[in-house]
Amino acid sequence: MTADEESANVRHWARESTSAFGRTVGTRAALAVLAVTLFSLTLRFFALGSRVFHWDEGRVGYWILRYAENGIWEYHAVIHGPFVYHVNKYLFQLFGASDFVARAPVAVVSGLLPLTAWLFRERLNRVEMVTVGLFFAANPIILYYSRFMRNDVLLAAFMVYALAFYTRLFDTRKPRYLYAGTLMLALAFTTKENVLVYVVTWVGAAVLLLDHRLQLSGEDRAEALPGPLYEAVHAYRSAGENDRSPFGAFGKKLVVRLLSSRWTLHVVLGLLFFFAVVIFFYAPRSRGIAEPGLWKAFSNPGLFPAVIEEATVGSWESFVGKWGEGNQKSYIDTFRSLGAVLWKSSAALLALAGVGFLTDRYVGDKPRDVVAFAFYWGFVSIIGYPVIVENAFPWEVVHAVVPLAIPAGVGLAILVRWGSEAVTEGDAMSATLAALLVLLVAGQVAATAATTTYMHPADQYLDDGESERNALVQYGQPAEGIRPTLERVRYAATNNEGTDVLYYGSDFYVADESENDRWAAGGGWYDRLPLPWYTEMYGAEVDSTTDVQEIESNPPPVVVARAGDRQVVAQQLDGYRAFEEELTLWGSETVFFVDEEALPPEQRGESG
Repeated sequence: MTADEESANVRHWARESTSAFGRTVGTRAALAVLAVTLFSLTLRFFALGSRVFHWDEGRVGYWILRYAENGIWEYHAVIHGPFVYHVNKYLFQLFGASDFVARAPVAVVSGLLPLTAWLFRERLNRVEMVTVGLFFAANPIILYYSRFMRNDVLLAAFMVYALAFYTRLFDTRKPRYLYAGTLMLALAFTTKENVLVYVVTWVGAAVLLLDHRLQLSGEDRAEALPGPLYEAVHAYRSAGENDRSPFGAFGKKLVVRLLSSRWTLHVVLGLLFFFAVVIFFYAPRSRGIAEPGLWKAFSNPGLFPAVIEEATVGSWESFVGKWGEGNQKSYIDTFRSLGAVLWKSSAALLALAGVGFLTDRYVGDKPRDVVAFAFYWGFVSIIGYPVIVENAFPWEVVHAVVPLAIPAGVGLAILVRWGSEAVTEGDAMSATLAALLVLLVAGQVAATAATTTYMHPADQYLDDGESERNALVQYGQPAEGIRPTLERVRYAATNNEGTDVLYYGSDFYVADESENDRWAAGGGWYDRLPLPWYTEMYGAEVDSTTDVQEIESNPPPVVVARAGDRQVVAQQLDGYRAFEEELTLWGSETVFFVDEEALPPEQRGESG
């Protein structure tokens, strides 16, 4: 073998070895991301149906059940986007309605968030992909509201998916990522109206990134800007002053280039795809009533213009109007309230997000767009949401925490790398300090998630001494302990004919119960929440009265009244047991009177 042949063989072996090593590292990283994703899904699905529905879950759940029954739905911004309505309608029809099934879509969509780290694999190293995934999986505020039938986590997750697919599009130039990202963006528009805030935030973050690149020197700028954009900027600067107008030589060349680009067709198809998804979700459904509806239009195409107009123009007006007034309260008070939730639930994430962003921007060889973009997105959300939210509810901080998980994962990876290098170099002090910091972060996240999500998911306080409030539980959450009483109501309704549940008192009274079949419900229906979700799910016949004599004449197996009316109602009932519960965290004491004979056999004769 000649020297040249031997050299060629060595080079060939080196290339194959390098390629094999890359595949091995990539496979290990992919398996690690998959493991984190399985961990994320497990955290969400474990005992998913154990917490009783929050008021907000209850009202939406009730109207989904009514929609599944009567086939009538139309968009109302006050109860947010149509995604959970349409998805859960079909899930209820397939698997039956339950707390678990109702929350499953949010659990799945958020549980798969760690997979997005793999789409960022050109921008994040393998350790960072895992640490970013871990923050998506176990951050307490993300985890708590991933087990909640609300749109906030859905919106944040879909926007991260969109960012990940669009980033992958930029890295690979493969059109399929354009359509995947557009689908995620369209689904985000079907969740909640503050997607408009996301769009504004994204535009602002993109402008900042572009400005960073334009400030680089000529050689660096050529590498930093996307090819077509760099060429456009260079052509603009090279053009004469008269040629820079939209109708000058530069403008004409730009238009010709855009029209001749192979991406023009994909962009047009992407826009059509976006509107098709939005129209499908927002189009009204009108089975059995004399109004235009999506399914009616397929048998009567003349209805399509009205359906499309309602799904686009009509929904847009309501969509934008939801955010027209903004926060009517003090910015400082709202900022403090949301800031307290953010700090108690995500202190480690906040600190590491700052570390990750600053280190990547000022210490690394070249700042990475995805890290800066996510940090700007999250930071602006922290300072911006107190301006726009109507109420300082804890779920609002989701919109800042989810994007900040990306730079926070980068920050955690720095600690891991620091510790790994210290071990390699035999620096015991640095290795120990790095390990302690990582354990401190893991401990804070794990302890907070365990107490808020699993141990006290419906409690006002996290300790028996009632000294530490649960920052993640909102007032509309029924207090812990109501589930056994709900099961008694279920049993009584299942084994009864006629009216099953009678509400007494002005708080609960509705003159005509059929008013509750479509949004908005009548009278005191909202003060019953979340009970309407459960009685509808149980198939219970419900009525209400303000006449105490009506109770005595023909009492149903279950009578519900405020605790203040307990004695008045008790005098009208014989052989009933009373169970007092809170329909919110506090201040809503409600008594359930259940006929002794309507209780499960094993509970009859017990003291009330």
